[in-house]
Amino acid sequence: MKVLVIAPHPDDEILGVGGTMAKYIDEGHDVYVCIVTKGHSSMYSENRIKKVADEALIAHEKLGVKNTIFLDFPAVMLSEVPKHELNGKLTKLIHEIKPEIVFIPHFGDMHLDHYIIAQSSMVAMRPIKEHKVLEIYSYETLSETEWNVPHLANAFIPNAYFDISKYMDKKLEAMKCFESQVAEFPHPRSIKAISSLATLRGSTVGVNVAEAMCLIRKTII
Repeated sequence: MKVLVIAPHPDDEILGVGGTMAKYIDEGHDVYVCIVTKGHSSMYSENRIKKVADEALIAHEKLGVKNTIFLDFPAVMLSEVPKHELNGKLTKLIHEIKPEIVFIPHFGDMHLDHYIIAQSSMVAMRPIKEHKVLEIYSYETLSETEWNVPHLANAFIPNAYFDISKYMDKKLEAMKCFESQVAEFPHPRSIKAISSLATLRGSTVGVNVAEAMCLIRKTII
């Protein structure tokens, strides 16, 4: 089986799906990661941009990711990119990989990149194409999902939980590869905060630790 994780920025995939990725890989499935954006030269140095991309590749290697795809759209400036370009690149990605399961960011996240990518991902996975994705989930991203203006329209209401009790250590080790992103507690992108959220999500469904998702669509065949 093929699993695709679509991440707006490097480390979003580990924050939201790191343990689940490790679980699928351990079970013998192929996991692909698509990083949609990269830092723009007007805001970040080339060294900084390369460092974050290298950190992602190291983290993915630790987990055993099959392939990492960088689309290199400009981070924070994604709203200025013609929508058809992003839709087209993601549609091509789905056509080429043909994943059965796809994880996308939550549309209600504070970062506009997350919202735009969630919308374009759903366009790319419209069930009228030759390949139909069987399961689509959205994941939560610490410092994005919980920080938006509270409103019913953008609330993250999980209805699917992935038990990552055997894979929490792998998730944390992968996250530690992002030296440029990990901060000290009480920052949400700290090891303690990541562990605490997983513990809370696990307690919701009676397991030690879990990653919570919103099931968007599932086709049973």
